[in-house]
Amino acid sequence: MDESAVIGQRVQRLRTGRGLTQRQLAEPAYTAAYISTLESGKVRPSETALRFLAERLGTTYEELATGRPARLATELRLALTDARRLLATGTLGEAAARYRELLAEAEELDLASERVEALTGLGECALESGELTAAREHFEAAERTLAAAGEPLPRRVRALRGRAVTHLLAGELRYACYLLEAAIDELNAQGLHDPDALVLLYASSIGPYMDMGAHARAAQAAELALALAPQVSDPALVAGMHRSVARTLLAEGRIAEADASLAKAQDLYQQLQTRTELAHCHWMRGYVHAQNGDLGDAERELRTAREMLAARSAALYTAQVEVELADVLRRRGKREEAVALLSRLLELGTDLGDGRGAVHAAGAHRLLGLIAEEEGADERAEEHYVMALALLERTGAAGDLADLCRLLGDLLRRTGRTEAALDAYRTGLGHRAAPGTTTLGPAPTAPPFRDSW
Repeated sequence: MDESAVIGQRVQRLRTGRGLTQRQLAEPAYTAAYISTLESGKVRPSETALRFLAERLGTTYEELATGRPARLATELRLALTDARRLLATGTLGEAAARYRELLAEAEELDLASERVEALTGLGECALESGELTAAREHFEAAERTLAAAGEPLPRRVRALRGRAVTHLLAGELRYACYLLEAAIDELNAQGLHDPDALVLLYASSIGPYMDMGAHARAAQAAELALALAPQVSDPALVAGMHRSVARTLLAEGRIAEADASLAKAQDLYQQLQTRTELAHCHWMRGYVHAQNGDLGDAERELRTAREMLAARSAALYTAQVEVELADVLRRRGKREEAVALLSRLLELGTDLGDGRGAVHAAGAHRLLGLIAEEEGADERAEEHYVMALALLERTGAAGDLADLCRLLGDLLRRTGRTEAALDAYRTGLGHRAAPGTTTLGPAPTAPPFRDSW
């Protein structure tokens, strides 16, 4: 039975249930003949006609057009809001289970917007727990649903950004940059200067830029994000922007400003009770303290971040924090604890080097190499440096590659292998050939700054 016939039967059932004749239902806008034709399925009613008839029949346009009570869609949207809060303040397992239930309901009711919200929530749960393949599949499904519904790019940015982060955490830095930069260019080219979307994209691009050694481009993204921030209504988004911008301030040696930016983010997340993002703030503050030589404060902040992330079963993020913590422990002379932490991280269940966080697995091997050198175990140090290089070569993390090549070259030169050392140094110089750039071509076009945004 086609849709016109189904709607016609629905109108007839509701009309007779209310004891109305076709003429009583039709007047004053339509005729009894039109209602008869509509009920027989011979005409497809317009939206205007359905809204008129819905009011006369004491129902809603949505229920008359689809057969679904409007309250079901409203209840589902309320439940999705609760799931979003659960993702921010509860456990990942609880949030994921709730989103799966709501996804099934959205699909049963054929509600596209609610399906997208559930898919994106599932993607974010999987992202935090380190299930990158599952996360990517959820984000891609959300993007396909939005594209099929003809939704504009600003509506698709959250899912697109999630997909880019899965590539970033898998060590595919250049592709992550490409996705984010292409979206920025498309938004600006089409005149869709949506502040929320642009801040999310600029803030998300800072991480891969920094990992690639593209500090100039990271600084530009941070500047644009900060300029747009006053026009953003979402406090969680502003807080995320402040956390990302702190990385560029730190790279420029602006320690106090970086710490101030992180403090703003921390205050906002505390208000929102967003535990994972608050943990990220502790993580970044620990990194700031470590770079400033305040190792006791750094250890305290990083341990806090680690505990908060572990409590949420955010395995991949927890592993990344452990790399930072191990470096601080090494610098504080706690080598045994650092080695135990790094060894457990690489051996027990995190799969960091297998397409998941290769940059951070390389960081773990780099630290183990440094500790081995400090203990006079040159052969073991070389093994760790070589493993780290193998992990980084597919990521495009230029700064980390150059640093590792220097460490390996110094070790080879000190042990009398001059030619091998020169090769390592040359490789490192190649990765530093174009500081502050990526291989992606020109930076994305900056949006025009207008008071009317």
